[in-house]
Amino acid sequence: MSPQSGMSVLGRRRDRRSRVVAAALIGAVTALGLALASGATAQQSIVTTKHNLSATGPGPLKAASENQICIFCHAPHNSRVQTPLWNRQDSTVSYLTYTSSTFQGAIAQPNGATKLCLSCHDGTIALGSVVSRSQEMPMSGGIRVIDPSRSTHIGSNLRDDHPVSFHYASSRGGSGVGFHPPSGIAPPVRLDHNGDMQCTSCHEPHDDTNGSFLRTSYRNGQLCLACHNPEYWGTASHKLASATWNGMGENPWPRANYGTVGENACLNCHTPHGAGSQFRLLNFAQDEANCARCHNGNVARKDIFRQINKPYAHPVISSQGVHDPIENPLTMPRHVECQDCHDPHTARSGTATAPNVPGPLFGAKGVDTNGNPVARVSFGYEVCYRCHADNNSGTPYISRLIPQTNVRLEFDPSNPSYHPIEATGRNQDMPSLRPGWSPTSRVACWDCHVSDEAPSYGGSGPAGPHGSIHQPLLGAFYNRQDNLRENAGLYALCYNCHSRASILNDESFGEHERHLDHVDTGCSTCHDPHGISSTQGNSTNHSHLINFNTAIVSPNPNNGRLEFVDLGRFRGRCNLMCHGEVHTDRVYPR
Repeated sequence: MSPQSGMSVLGRRRDRRSRVVAAALIGAVTALGLALASGATAQQSIVTTKHNLSATGPGPLKAASENQICIFCHAPHNSRVQTPLWNRQDSTVSYLTYTSSTFQGAIAQPNGATKLCLSCHDGTIALGSVVSRSQEMPMSGGIRVIDPSRSTHIGSNLRDDHPVSFHYASSRGGSGVGFHPPSGIAPPVRLDHNGDMQCTSCHEPHDDTNGSFLRTSYRNGQLCLACHNPEYWGTASHKLASATWNGMGENPWPRANYGTVGENACLNCHTPHGAGSQFRLLNFAQDEANCARCHNGNVARKDIFRQINKPYAHPVISSQGVHDPIENPLTMPRHVECQDCHDPHTARSGTATAPNVPGPLFGAKGVDTNGNPVARVSFGYEVCYRCHADNNSGTPYISRLIPQTNVRLEFDPSNPSYHPIEATGRNQDMPSLRPGWSPTSRVACWDCHVSDEAPSYGGSGPAGPHGSIHQPLLGAFYNRQDNLRENAGLYALCYNCHSRASILNDESFGEHERHLDHVDTGCSTCHDPHGISSTQGNSTNHSHLINFNTAIVSPNPNNGRLEFVDLGRFRGRCNLMCHGEVHTDRVYPR
């Protein structure tokens, strides 16, 4: 009887199993050899990547003498039961996980494939320590772990890294940057078998074709947009802009290698690992630094931050870390940052006729005419009402007979008078308007509050209320002093829309020239440029934006009255004292 014929059934089964395993291993080795031999696929082989930690590996971290490649992660025998034949122990550290007010979901301690990746990348377990070996494999140069000096070190603080180990379908991105449904995730990006987002959703550890072992390229936001679905991104400037860096100043894209704003897409502002700002993974810790690197004239055509550094500006630099995308504009701490007015995922190029929202403000949050927060503004003034209306506790710029700091109330179309921000003005008889303006025109807040270099004031700088040399952030000088003889520069702001010649010819009121050019009383002495709220004023005393500056005008000492009475077309009566002259029922024009 031959030895084989005497073998037990169990023995024959074990022998067949051994032959099958051997054949599988031979097949795998053959396939690896073919991959190495083929120039077309060699780049996709782990052999040529930094994940080849054997002595033959191309990276800075490699074994001193071990030539097996797969053993650093996998082993066919004596490995852990955990798929895929894992040859490393899990780290035992407790991780700090990502947190953000705009992320809606439950982020667990790292699990699944993420746990496998962190067994090297958190820097707590030696690279040469594997389950199948009783002794740690020595690494070249005596290096044992991925230490914090290396860019591939993730550590145990994951708050500055893209969230992982959360169930994708039951989570939501925040504030207009939602997720695709799981079935809509663009391959090769993928969830794990539990539907969870893991490191391997974005990274393929065996293939470095796209760099950083990414499953697809960052170019044009491909990788990020596989999961994220920002509203209106298709028309956003940060997607479409072809602007390039001029090489001046600091590199605006230190973590990206693409040439234009559109190609860098999400990487213009965000980074998935080691973010400077852990909330929403911004490149830099200082909020406005993420905007300034491009909007300083070195990428974007206009230098916004030169305007912001002017004497009168929206003080975005002094409001670091205060803004939150989900804040309530009616109760939020008073502050201003770039993203209070601009949504970087929706902002686009293009102007608009007032009161419609222009492209750069498109998609921003605001407050409507009724004082209600709105998620996406329809009108430009709603952006301004976010800070300058119901949540404005500042002091009036000019002391008025009727004080008011809520501009929403000042521009209300039910008021006795107002500049036509929300609606066409009440006064349809306005001969002083310059060409291009009419009584039916609407104006935007930034027709007055704008850079002194704005095109609307004859400059070549950026439009918008970023900063100005004129107080309070005005496109031209606005005199609020008394006893100054009229000249074009003194009332340049008003004369940008109103004809100086018409005003001085008394075409709209018979005493304008006398007050301006002889008594030396300025526009702001009598007129409140925003308007007078109907809750405080009336059409008899506060038409034509009449709301006296009480630093200059005082009550009539004879009758105690400080008032204007409208007597019809271009006529009025005053009781007051101004420049030491008492006006008692004085009728104009005289």
